[in-house]
Amino acid sequence: MTSTEPTSTPATGPTSESAPVLLQIVDGIATITLNRPEAMNGLNVATKELLRDYVLQVGADPAVRCVVLTGSGRAFCVGQDLKEHLAGLNGDTTVPLSDTVERHYNPTVLALATMAKPVIAAVNGVAAGAGASLAFAADFRILLDTAGYNTSFAGVALSCDTGASWTLPRLVGRAKAMELLYFPRTIDATEALELGLASQVVAAADFQQTVGDLARRLAAGPTVAFGAIRAAVANSAGNSFADSLAFEAEKMGLTGATEDHLAAVNAFVAKEKPVFHGR
Repeated sequence: MTSTEPTSTPATGPTSESAPVLLQIVDGIATITLNRPEAMNGLNVATKELLRDYVLQVGADPAVRCVVLTGSGRAFCVGQDLKEHLAGLNGDTTVPLSDTVERHYNPTVLALATMAKPVIAAVNGVAAGAGASLAFAADFRILLDTAGYNTSFAGVALSCDTGASWTLPRLVGRAKAMELLYFPRTIDATEALELGLASQVVAAADFQQTVGDLARRLAAGPTVAFGAIRAAVANSAGNSFADSLAFEAEKMGLTGATEDHLAAVNAFVAKEKPVFHGR
């Protein structure tokens, strides 16, 4: 999954191979790669801003039908760049510590979790702190067999952020989430699979192929229906059964009017395989 300049309207910011975040859009698949391998893809201000901008861009791009988030080097993302964070604690006013959650983390993870298209986290190495939280917000988490998670927050006397308080209990249950948040530790890929924090665990030789196969399958699917399913599942997490039924009816009306639905019904009657165009 090498990265180049975006093939659709570019976001504001650098797009060279030396940029802290890379974006590639090919055949409806947007691959966003955190690109600070020397810092284990730690999130400094420049990285957070470009990541946010790219996530917002691909979420709004109708040509993008699946998003893959991954890292370069041996880490997925170790979360906040603590060297930059320490500089801020020591008085560096160029580092916006007080509002980075609202300016950077919140809009990024909100867009990842709510965009009307599928999201894959290709976890190629350690995912810690906000890095783990970003992965938790995806629909699918493909883990390299040497990868792992660490919530990290309490270990540096911080609360959790980037949506972990919402996503983690829904993935592993409240009791386990509290344990993992209170007492950070490394969760290896095998345990992650057992807990439901990994959709698949694969060896290095198969990692890119596995991620690519899933991304292509999702990008070739009924995008509006996938987006509606994402929204319906999220809506039901905080609403009554009756409210959830009403929301489902609304989304059924939306998807029932799509070109993809009509094509699928025609293909079924003709005993053919449907071809979806994401509209």
